[in-house]
Amino acid sequence: MDKKVKQEPESHSDVKQSRIENLETLGPYILEQDNAKNFVYVSDIPQLCKDEPCMLGVDEAGRGPVLGPMVYGIAFCPLSKKDILKQLGFADSKQLTEEKRDQIFDEMNRKDFAKTALGWAVEAISPNVISMCMLRRTKHSLNEVSMDSAIGLINSAIDAGVNIAEVYVDTVGPPEKYQAKLKAIFPKFKITVAKKADSTYPIVSAASIAAKVTRDHALKVWKFRERPNEEVTSFGSGYPGDPTTKKFLGEIDLVFGFPRLVRFSWSTAGNALEKKAYDMEFEDETDAKDAEKASYGSKKLSKYFATSKNENRKRHEYFRERCLEHVADI
Repeated sequence: MDKKVKQEPESHSDVKQSRIENLETLGPYILEQDNAKNFVYVSDIPQLCKDEPCMLGVDEAGRGPVLGPMVYGIAFCPLSKKDILKQLGFADSKQLTEEKRDQIFDEMNRKDFAKTALGWAVEAISPNVISMCMLRRTKHSLNEVSMDSAIGLINSAIDAGVNIAEVYVDTVGPPEKYQAKLKAIFPKFKITVAKKADSTYPIVSAASIAAKVTRDHALKVWKFRERPNEEVTSFGSGYPGDPTTKKFLGEIDLVFGFPRLVRFSWSTAGNALEKKAYDMEFEDETDAKDAEKASYGSKKLSKYFATSKNENRKRHEYFRERCLEHVADI
């Protein structure tokens, strides 16, 4: 996982949205990212956050949905500026309306009193990456993906010069084990890992809002490579109980399955594929060798066009991202 500060993204557009300055610029920035990959964004770092000891909160959004990215967020501010968090009205993002979350996000990036004392960062973890981690031969659980992201974002803040003194984290799994793990990695920080930390600690609520608003707008501007004419609102909230999401999951390509928006590793998606999609059969290695033999003891012509096993050639990104391997020579 990339732990460095996100630099200006590549884009074919004449005008690049290189920084997120308010709610209005959030969508255009996300739109320029490759939604098949993770991306990290770190806000401008207030000088006060470099000069004074700071608290830092960690939370996520989109852990449960079958669609879209999971977004981890951090927020940080000086210990002496706790009142700013109350002034902005931070609370658990799940208890706020979408309009209220958007308003708070806009103010934390636009208001002078907030910009001089509050910073934030997010990592959007692509559904494509989540699926590959959970389905690959050496499995990487969602908890491990979550912890890696949280640790990476804390390191991003350190790299950017934030003077961290205290860290508050909304837990993944048993709080005691997670806290011990973080304490071993960051022994100089006072670390608190707790359940429902976003309802208890305003700095975690700030991280929660950064994560939730980023995920909401990532879905609003989602680009379908597989379905270029797809309407961005046609898949619902992404939660399995949403009727619109259920309808979307019922529209399966019988060969290729779902677009990258869907987390293939979720049982909801897997069950839908098993019911409707074509079964795939892979030829055994012994059958492939027998197929190479032709009559009169000669080899098939296709044998001479097969890639040498000793040839180290980099495979196309399409196959590497999906962990696809060929099972027989053509």
